[in-house]
Amino acid sequence: AASKLEVSMPAVVEVESGSTARMECNFYIPGNGSYTYINWSYVSADLGEERLVSLCRIMGSDILEENMDYKGRLSVGEDKALSISRVTVQDARTFVCQVGAGSHSMGENRTTLHVYTVPGSPLPSPNGGTQCSRLSLLPQIAQCVSRNSFPPPNITWHKNGEPLQPQEKMVKIPATLTRESSGLYTVSSTLFAHVTREDRNSLYHCTVHYWLRGQRHAVESQRVSVTVFYPAQHVKLQVVPSSALVKEGDDVKLVCEADGNPAPVFSFYKRELEDSWQDVTSLADTNSGVLNLHDVNKSSSGLYKCQTLDLDDMRQLEKDVELVVNYIEGVHVKMEPSSPLQEGDSVRLSCDAHSPVALDYQWRDEKGRKVAEGNQLFLSNLTFETSSNFSCKVIAPSVPGLEQSKQVAVAVQGKPRIVAISSPLYVRQDEVVNLTCKAIAFPRPSVHWNVNGTAHEYVENQHVASNLTVRVNHDLLRAGAMCRVSNALGVSEKHIQLLDQKTPESKGVIIVAIIVCILVVAVLGSVIYFLHKKGKIPCGRAGKQDITKPEARKDKIVVEVKSDKLSEEAGLLQGANGEKRPAADQVGQSVVHCPS
Repeated sequence: AASKLEVSMPAVVEVESGSTARMECNFYIPGNGSYTYINWSYVSADLGEERLVSLCRIMGSDILEENMDYKGRLSVGEDKALSISRVTVQDARTFVCQVGAGSHSMGENRTTLHVYTVPGSPLPSPNGGTQCSRLSLLPQIAQCVSRNSFPPPNITWHKNGEPLQPQEKMVKIPATLTRESSGLYTVSSTLFAHVTREDRNSLYHCTVHYWLRGQRHAVESQRVSVTVFYPAQHVKLQVVPSSALVKEGDDVKLVCEADGNPAPVFSFYKRELEDSWQDVTSLADTNSGVLNLHDVNKSSSGLYKCQTLDLDDMRQLEKDVELVVNYIEGVHVKMEPSSPLQEGDSVRLSCDAHSPVALDYQWRDEKGRKVAEGNQLFLSNLTFETSSNFSCKVIAPSVPGLEQSKQVAVAVQGKPRIVAISSPLYVRQDEVVNLTCKAIAFPRPSVHWNVNGTAHEYVENQHVASNLTVRVNHDLLRAGAMCRVSNALGVSEKHIQLLDQKTPESKGVIIVAIIVCILVVAVLGSVIYFLHKKGKIPCGRAGKQDITKPEARKDKIVVEVKSDKLSEEAGLLQGANGEKRPAADQVGQSVVHCPS
């Protein structure tokens, strides 16, 4: 067993700034004795001389705070451990625990408190632009700053994920360390490195390394790229869209591209003669290197050249491209024979055009319907109805959208032919009617009527229609009207017959009378049948014939309703053989004759 008072404490306690630091003070007193007092203090090294500054004194159950700098932040647990809340970097010092136990004198021990502040995320600042490195000068790539950390961290650099180390004439990484008034540190690191045009796509980042609770931690910054300036080595000139598909009327762009940064100054030229070039730069956007050609035609074809000038080293590069504008020209339609055509004639239409590419031909009528393919169209047995405007459509299959059309009129001449007339026409006296006459002919005919009225003409292709509005009178109803159509080649006439349309009143009266008669007969028949069933119908002379004799059969009664007049004196009923017999002799069947 130990013969003297012993105090044990952890050598180091690590806490994060703002949290609570707890420092234990364990002691042993020989003979299980009790302590007299416990003093907590910290070591101050002002002016290079170490001294103890008291924090608090514990005597029994009383705790006396003796330091105003820690007022409100100190607490002592039941195990006599000292806790300091809201720790700052200024609390990073050595703390001493002294235990007094009467005759056993005094014992003490020490704990060093380490306070850490996690550094904020590093903020890399890339340089605005970096020229390709010369051996005598390393350009600045970026700067990385880490603020408010304790203790000061370490900063390293990476390129495309690979660490960078200082290397003479290739990599230089100077750093600065600043202690703020808060006691925290700000670390700044700047990367200087040799770059080439391949570094235009490189990504750089920095990493801040710091210690916390005995472990190493790291925080990475975001990746940044660097703008690298370098002269052009190659230039490319191309036609957009592809030169093989350009046709007349298209808008074309000649795009010139160079691999330098920044882009050089572009100039454009078109070859006119063998060694003569026309400057067309005024049509271009010299900053983007695009030459715009609008609504190109056959004359736009030719050789174009793009030149670049690097203002840094005055180096000049150039590239040329051939522009081919596809076209169709000289579309011509020939008609054989070319003399005026009559009904029944035949004609051949031939279509021709010129183009640097293969052509297809189509024939369409005036409604746009395709009627034939090939460069010839043969029409036979022509009539007025087949007269039309035909168009030859010329198509370049290899160049989508390249086509042209030429129209030709096939006119068949002849005297007029009346094709429709409103005859016969049913009319009534004093009625206003329209008389219609439609004819076809070429040249265009004129229409005349032999009666007075208001005429309106309508023309469609070779058809002409005339509508005559007239009031029907006795003379017009008797003689009708004559439509006369004529042109320079002849005359056609047709007669319109007008028929009197009877009024429907008389017919209606007759129909109503017939319907009334049918209804009267039906009602009368029903009444007679009803009275007969009740036995109330008198027959022959009043009361002379009794048809209700018991022995007579009443299950078969035939009632005849006749319209002819019978003599009342002929009161006898005839049998089947025509002889007259008294009614009493008629047994089994009664035939009743009722006057109408």
